[in-house]
Amino acid sequence: MGNQKTEMLKGTLQGIVLALLATRPAYGYEITARLRDEGFSDIAEGTIYALLLRIEQRGFVDVEKMPSEKGPPRKVYSLNAEGEANLDEFWASWRFLTERLERLRADRPRSEDLRQEGN
Repeated sequence: MGNQKTEMLKGTLQGIVLALLATRPAYGYEITARLRDEGFSDIAEGTIYALLLRIEQRGFVDVEKMPSEKGPPRKVYSLNAEGEANLDEFWASWRFLTERLERLRADRPRSEDLRQEGN
C-alpha cells in the first residue's frame, strides 16, 4: 500500500505544488511546510527543491529573490499564466481519472456478494 501511494504521489506532486502556489507565492521551505500541514509528511525537502527547479525550467513559475534574515536570499516562486494553464490541465486530468476510478469502484462486486452467489 505504501509503495502504491508513493508512486501515485510522484505522478501528482507537480500539480499539488502548482495548486499550493495558486493560493500564494512561496519559497521552497515554506512549500514543504505547507505540504506537511496538508498531510504530505513523507515528502523529502530535496524532492521539493528538485521539483521547483523543473517547474522553473518549464516556465510555470516566476522566481524572485528576496532577502532573508537567516542567510542567503530566498527564491520565492509564484504561479504565472503558463503555470495556471498547466494547473487547469492537471485538474481536468484529475477529474477524468477520479470519475472513471469511482465508476470502477462502484461497479466492483464485493467479496461478500461473490460468496453469496457461490452458495
